[in-house]
Amino acid sequence: MIRLSPCIEMLFADTPDFYDRFAAAAKAGAETVEFWNWTGKDLPRIKALAEENNLKIGAFCVAGDNAEFNQKRLMYREAIPAFKEVCAESIEKAKYLGCPSLIITCGNTRIDIPRHEQHTNIVLALKAVAPMFEEAEVTLVLEPLNVLTNHMGYFLDSSYEAFAIIEEVGSPAVKLLFDVYHQQISNGNLIDTIKKFGHLVGHYHIADVPGRNEPGTGEINYPNVFRAIDATGYQAYVGMEYRSLAPSADTFAAVKAMTL
Repeated sequence: MIRLSPCIEMLFADTPDFYDRFAAAAKAGAETVEFWNWTGKDLPRIKALAEENNLKIGAFCVAGDNAEFNQKRLMYREAIPAFKEVCAESIEKAKYLGCPSLIITCGNTRIDIPRHEQHTNIVLALKAVAPMFEEAEVTLVLEPLNVLTNHMGYFLDSSYEAFAIIEEVGSPAVKLLFDVYHQQISNGNLIDTIKKFGHLVGHYHIADVPGRNEPGTGEINYPNVFRAIDATGYQAYVGMEYRSLAPSADTFAAVKAMTL
């Protein structure tokens, strides 16, 4: 069964106040929501709003005020202690909110060292924090992003290299965030990839191509994609991370109908 989790940074944006979007999402029928960074947000208020509206928090990003981490991410071995620091803090916030998954992006391509060394740096960083996530029973999900349309310069655009990284890390608590929008742009071959590597996926994101709008507005056959995801036995959340052209409540209902 596909369990949808609207990202309220993008959906329900017709409700200007971020905190009012919890009620808007619940009214639309959502049982789970997600957002981007936890920093700068009132977490006790989020916890109260989630409880008040019978919502779970599906995912948010590893974040922190550590300047070294924010500059170097996973691309520099010397930044691993900073990465561990922000992971520890983010895990604490995830446990507080009852959130099962934290999202991590690796950072931009370096020009001073070969690509294979950068790949290794990411593996080493993830291996360094994996025991923390295993102990906390929180899943860390690494997200590849497309570089053709949205994130020029980002290191990890291919899900195939990302899956190789996940396999090299070898931890049940470190998996992939498979963003269907990004991977349609980067690699295509969505359904075969999901069938082959679905056991390594810890979270999905969805949006249509082109435009990053709601499913049904572009070239991706989402009913077939949802069936492929479901056939892998996937039990976690599918994050709805798109700019809604129609009212968000309407697109939530339309996407939910595609999953039935």
